[in-house]
Amino acid sequence: MVSASATSAAASPIRLGMVGGGQGAFIGAVHRMAARLDGHYMLVAGALSSDPERARASAAELGLDPERSYGSFEEMAKEEAARADGIEAVSIVTPNHMHYPAAKAFLEAGINVICDKPLTSSLDDAKALVEAVKQSGKFFVLTHNYSGYPMIRQARQMVRDGALGDILLVQAEYPQDWLAEPIEETGQKQASWRTDPARSGTGGAIGDIGTHAYQLVTFVTGLKAESVAADLDSFGPGRRLDDNAHVLMRFAEGADGRRAKGVLWASQVAPGNENGLKLRVYGTKGGLEWVQADPNYLWYTPLGEPKRLITRAGAGANEAAAVVTRIPSGHPEGYLEAFATLYTEAAGALRAIRDGGKLPQDLLLPTVEDGLDGMRFIQGCVNSSRADAAWTRLGTL
Repeated sequence: MVSASATSAAASPIRLGMVGGGQGAFIGAVHRMAARLDGHYMLVAGALSSDPERARASAAELGLDPERSYGSFEEMAKEEAARADGIEAVSIVTPNHMHYPAAKAFLEAGINVICDKPLTSSLDDAKALVEAVKQSGKFFVLTHNYSGYPMIRQARQMVRDGALGDILLVQAEYPQDWLAEPIEETGQKQASWRTDPARSGTGGAIGDIGTHAYQLVTFVTGLKAESVAADLDSFGPGRRLDDNAHVLMRFAEGADGRRAKGVLWASQVAPGNENGLKLRVYGTKGGLEWVQADPNYLWYTPLGEPKRLITRAGAGANEAAAVVTRIPSGHPEGYLEAFATLYTEAAGALRAIRDGGKLPQDLLLPTVEDGLDGMRFIQGCVNSSRADAAWTRLGTL
């Protein structure tokens, strides 16, 4: 189980800093809970807001030493790098446009980075960040948290074990309804920055949730889209970024000459959908279906046989699922635990770095290169939609 070493970890927690995630922020609190869950981290420093007063108040609420509450990420990177007890890793949980400058500053200061998705707000910044990671030699994790679910790990392993045969079809969808009304006009914080191209980037729903769906496709199947044909819409009155995306995907040609195909739908204006992430994968020998709203179950249908239900800690669950399972079957395990799985796996890597050893060979954590692939997907979808849904090759971007 992922929490097996939590007791020993408490004696030597990883010193963690955070950029963003102050008062009124959603994802920062999620990252803090995930980091705490298995006992591997201690939050010791932060630049929690670009507003100095809010940053100080947020730090006080979290019990941080006032001397380690910083007014900017630049100051934090410099000061923490100079301390003997400085942070070993930083968690970046800002709006998208700040991912690149913040990550670059900490990498250059010799500090490992855990960054929320998407990688950056632009493809150019994503490419530059890949180079910054290479130049620094530091460890970088992108928190596509849905890849931490036990049944997603189960599905991935089943695909690699050949249970589905050659993959032919993939369907991913991620509908929400929270932007069905123009709440960004009311000053709602999450809506305001996610619908602002200057802070979110060129993609709206396709960048915010479409990348999650795409990352699940690539993580489970091992396939990456070669080209996309996308139709992006902004149904919200006056909205400057897409809030609905329909995307066709073509994957690389297989050894048998067949080319797997995919369909992805991401929407934030679909009434009745709170967080409807779903993945279906079909191959020559069978199919899989997983629904995030009921994440402890995976449906598996061998070709020509009845549908089978695989549960997270029950009969049929494989070692890939078991190793990231914390609690017995029949007890719900979900979003925060999946997030914590990434933090705990990152902790194993960070401890290896601390001890002067090599990184584990079996890490399944999303990398900076995975983030670059996601940014190519976003930009490819935007370019395709602007060209009346013309097929767009991602490798040329």
